[in-house]
Order: sequence, then C-alpha cells, then structure tokens
Amino acid sequence: KPTALGVASGIVAGLVAITPCAGHVSPGGALIIGLLGGVVCFLGVQAKQIFKYDDSLDVVGVHGVGGALGALLVGYFAVRPAAGNMAQVMLQLEGVAVAAIYGFVMTLIIGFIIHKTMGFTVTGNEQDEGLDSIEHGETAYRLN
Repeated sequence: KPTALGVASGIVAGLVAITPCAGHVSPGGALIIGLLGGVVCFLGVQAKQIFKYDDSLDVVGVHGVGGALGALLVGYFAVRPAAGNMAQVMLQLEGVAVAAIYGFVMTLIIGFIIHKTMGFTVTGNEQDEGLDSIEHGETAYRLN
C-alpha cells in the first residue's frame, strides 16, 4: 500500500541517485537516473528483510544504493566532455567499490572503538522510556 513516507523516500532516492551526476548528464538522462533510483532504492530497502540488518531509517537502501547507482550511471549518461561509455562505467564501478570498502572498514574500526569504550546499548529501562525523552526531555514519536 502506498504511503506518504514511501513517496517521500522515493523522491529522496531519486534525488540521491542524480546527485553524483549533477552537471554531467542531460535533463533526459537525469530523469531516467532519478526514476531508476526510485525503483532500485525500493528494492534496496526491501533487501533489508532478506539480509535481516537493522536500518530503521533505510539509509543503506536509499542513500547507499541510490548514491552508488548514480555514481555508476554517470559513467553511461554523461555528456561531453565526459561522454558516457562503458570504459567510464568501469572506472565509476572501481570508485564505488573503493568507497564502499573504505566505508565498511572505517565503520568496523569506529564501531570497535565505540564498543570497547562506551558501548552501543542502553539499559532496558532507558529503551522503554525512550532516548529522546532521556537525552532531550521530549519525544519525537509516539510509539504506544
């Protein structure tokens, strides 16, 4: 069932996908990339159900997948002087792979440091009360 949040996420996905391409593609190419971004990011968000990872704001599915898609497609849809072609797509793929590996490794290192110093979890009581209430004195969402 379509929801307002789904529509907003689709719009953001399209914008995220076109951002790496801005200034390098034609308006028609931008439209295609934005539409593909919405579809591919929807599938990326659905993948969290398959792989069972925690992504409450769909950051990986929308921003990670959308950004990677846009970075790849700029290689194909680029206009002169970059002139899109498969050789450029392969260079873009290399860049996306390096960025993903770097991000993954750095996240592991930062996560390890946080785990060993202050930890990731809060007490059950703090979870029940809600961190917004504890940290800021107000709640962002009503969950009950």
